[in-house]
Amino acid sequence: MLTILYQDEYLVAVDKPAGLFVHRSFMDKEEIYFAVQLVRDQIGQYVYPVHRLDRPTSGVLLFALTKEVAQQLSDAFANKAQALALEQSKDRESDELLMTKTYYALIRGHLIVKEEQGIIIDEGVIDHPLKEKLDKLGDKFVSQKKEAQQAKSYYRVIKQATLPVAVGKYDSVRYSLVQLTPVTGRRHQLRRHLAHLRHPIIGDINYGDNKQNPFFIEHFGFKRLMLIAKSLQFMHPITGKEINIEVDFDEQWQSVFKLLNWQL
Repeated sequence: MLTILYQDEYLVAVDKPAGLFVHRSFMDKEEIYFAVQLVRDQIGQYVYPVHRLDRPTSGVLLFALTKEVAQQLSDAFANKAQALALEQSKDRESDELLMTKTYYALIRGHLIVKEEQGIIIDEGVIDHPLKEKLDKLGDKFVSQKKEAQQAKSYYRVIKQATLPVAVGKYDSVRYSLVQLTPVTGRRHQLRRHLAHLRHPIIGDINYGDNKQNPFFIEHFGFKRLMLIAKSLQFMHPITGKEINIEVDFDEQWQSVFKLLNWQL
């Protein structure tokens, strides 16, 4: 049973745990549970996924209950309108469907916080194009020569901590908790963007640190990607009302906060 965060006659959102596939793919031959199947069985109705979260990513996962609503929400997740909303004036009038996605990640190191004229600057933007990430099986007929696509993510440093333990070439272990808002929706965008900054997400086996990840498992007692889709904010495609769906940090996240003395 998945925790239902929001439900009406058009939409349903659940809290997807880390390790659960959204739907069946070429990589899951041994899996028997998928979010699509679980939600369908739980509410007794067919559901249409309008976005995907990587298997190791936890958090808010939204489904539509009709194909028409699914298409509208898929367009919003493609960020055709969100980019305009972030770049242009907040009071612009528009009937476009906007979707703001907010993630939190625990990353290696202290992401630099600047001070300018006595003002702390704890946020920034990663504007770094990404080559399309393809599956070896599912995308084997897709051209490998495509140009890198525009990719943009905003970030804000929330907390930082240091553990006096030597790991690899470093005499201490440093962590930052960052809030992330992707403007574009490239595959593994946040994971790749943070790796590009040399601050990979803890637990990332594709783009992460092969010394910090084992230390985290040993010190904190569990293994997972420390990335959570914390909230979704959008205009309801039918009612026009603003919807804000948010999930709590789970017990593993809370245990990390406790050990790092972070009050959130």
